Amino acid sequence: MTDKRRILTGDRPTGRLHLGHYVGSLRNRVRLQDEYECFFIIADLHMLTTKNSKEDIAAIADNARRMVLDYLSVGINPQKSTIFLQSAVHETYELALLLGNLVTVPRLARLPSIKEMARAALLDEETMPFGLLGYPVLQAADILLPRAHMVPVGKDNQAHVEITREVARRFNNLYGEVFPLPDDLVEGDALPGTDGQSKMSKSLGNAIYLSDDATTVRRKVFSMYTDPNRIRADIPGTVEGNPVFTYLDTFHTDKAEVEALKARYRAGTIGDVEVKEQLATVLNTFLEPVRERAALYAGQSGLVDEILYEGTLHMREVGAETLREVKKAMGLSSTFNRIARKAEERAKRRAAAPQGDG
Repeated sequence: MTDKRRILTGDRPTGRLHLGHYVGSLRNRVRLQDEYECFFIIADLHMLTTKNSKEDIAAIADNARRMVLDYLSVGINPQKSTIFLQSAVHETYELALLLGNLVTVPRLARLPSIKEMARAALLDEETMPFGLLGYPVLQAADILLPRAHMVPVGKDNQAHVEITREVARRFNNLYGEVFPLPDDLVEGDALPGTDGQSKMSKSLGNAIYLSDDATTVRRKVFSMYTDPNRIRADIPGTVEGNPVFTYLDTFHTDKAEVEALKARYRAGTIGDVEVKEQLATVLNTFLEPVRERAALYAGQSGLVDEILYEGTLHMREVGAETLREVKKAMGLSSTFNRIARKAEERAKRRAAAPQGDG
């Protein structure tokens, strides 16, 4: 245990992580782990709201290992941070049940993110499972179980943190101060996908993964959307909204060179091929040490499993302490303790009573 303030954030184990994850959250987590006590959740229970077939569940273990490997490869340190599997922390289920009584169905139904997730999964009011509607309650349990002070989120998830604050405030008002009211920490802007039409996403097939090899990265870069009106290299091009330049702004360490490329592109003195060649070099320069660290950790048999196992055990300890405080504040512990004392007293009386002849 430390005196640092706590952070809770994480990802659903649905596959490999990509550059969008790095820009949107991972690079921020690497920085935060030196300032805060960080809890990084592999949120497999959240995955079940939309992916709950036996095949989906069977893939969790491998996806979780891959995710932890991606974490390690970008610099997340398990000696500084706790990485854990959500479904293996049983206190999460219990706290979610208790918190579910502190928020209304209409409040949950108003969340734009729930409606968006339902649309993406082709669900309507008749087919939406309770688990999807209650997603923010489970998320509140995730945040409040380690009694996190801050939650790094994208703009689209700020409303979920606000619900957590409402639930925590209501609990504290009803039963006494147990939970801090977590603040949100809005993370970086989303990185556009290689198609230039939407943010980078596994499901849309427009992602460059942290684990992609150099050849794959180059192929994906050369397939990237640029300026559709630029059919020749000598035609002035548009930089704004062009994902090639968005990536260069993000990953190129020589900002002066990026500005020079932009000026030439606008003037029509450089072609898309040359710009993309430059971007492929920049991305592979960035990813090469990431790939090397991933290979190093992957080569240590059982290391990833050990990190996830030990992190989960630690989270169970933290969660058990929180749940004891929750039950004590609510009076649930004293209720059972009174019953237990009466049962023990009766057992003692029966044991002390004379035994009959029959």
